[in-house]
Amino acid sequence: MARHLRCNVRGGWYHITTRGVGRRAIFKDDGDREYFVELLGELVGQYGVVLHAYVLMENHYHLLIETPEGNASRALQWLNVSYVNWFNARHQCCGQFFQGRYKSIPVDGEGSWALTCSVYLHLNPMRTQSLGQGKAVRAAEKAGAMPAPPEREMIERRLAVLRGHRWSSYPAYAGTCAAPEWLTREALWKRVARKTEEAPAAYRRWIEDYLKQGVEEGLGNRLTQALAIGSAAFVEKLRRKMAAASGARTNARAWQRLLPFREVIQAVETEVGAEWPSFARQRGDWRRDLALHVGRKHGGMTLAELATRAGMSLDTVAKAVKRMQTRLQQDWRLRARHRRILLALGDQPGAC
Repeated sequence: MARHLRCNVRGGWYHITTRGVGRRAIFKDDGDREYFVELLGELVGQYGVVLHAYVLMENHYHLLIETPEGNASRALQWLNVSYVNWFNARHQCCGQFFQGRYKSIPVDGEGSWALTCSVYLHLNPMRTQSLGQGKAVRAAEKAGAMPAPPEREMIERRLAVLRGHRWSSYPAYAGTCAAPEWLTREALWKRVARKTEEAPAAYRRWIEDYLKQGVEEGLGNRLTQALAIGSAAFVEKLRRKMAAASGARTNARAWQRLLPFREVIQAVETEVGAEWPSFARQRGDWRRDLALHVGRKHGGMTLAELATRAGMSLDTVAKAVKRMQTRLQQDWRLRARHRRILLALGDQPGAC
């Protein structure tokens, strides 16, 4: 797997993750969490970092930040060192605390990319064994197993955990508690609602739909394994910039973009003049096959993720993608449609 990058771009957005060494707890009680949240406020004040979202878990934390001054490394180093020094003094500990340096993934601040990232952050408290999202389940999904739809009782339990997790920016986004003045919500709110007063309910519906559907469509695996999250133009620009800075070629496949399947569906619907439900269940329908092909080849999704999102068997999706691959090589009219869909998605048409 390619190494995650250390970028310090003015105006850059980043998904930040830091984990305890050996997966040990970095927060032992609410006193630790309260102090870390206080540090987040100081981070914003001292370094001019814009904090869009955060979540604290037992052995790690996630942040979604923007750096107008291009000072992510300096700001995150201060945050981690400040917290470690305080934690060690309070609990009389010593030795290595965090598992290496923080992980930083550049995020395209335009469109839905940052919004998708915030969904992943806010859903972290649900990824537990008791809620049917333990390590074994996630590993099975990654290997291609199809998860069973959750029962209503499980959905309600997951929603209760999501809404009740104090150490997250989600309650502030959902409008169920007051937001600290250092948390910026407007940039993501405006992507789900036109009016500020409608934003909390709209964001709440947006993120809770993931739990009600019972799937995250491989969101966690793709976000944590990506080197960058954004449009094709954003990823390619960043790849070239890093290659120039390091004087070395980069792994193009490792830079494959993250493309939400719902955006693929919308682009296909616009191109073919029909809604997804009208042809999604039609065996051999070229429109369905085209959507699945774009999701697989240009969205960085695995066959298992596509099958989960489309509500189809793994075998059905695999055959559809292969079938469309052949048709694109033979039908120039279909290739023209394929090209228009990629352009609508902001991708660059290339080899099929």
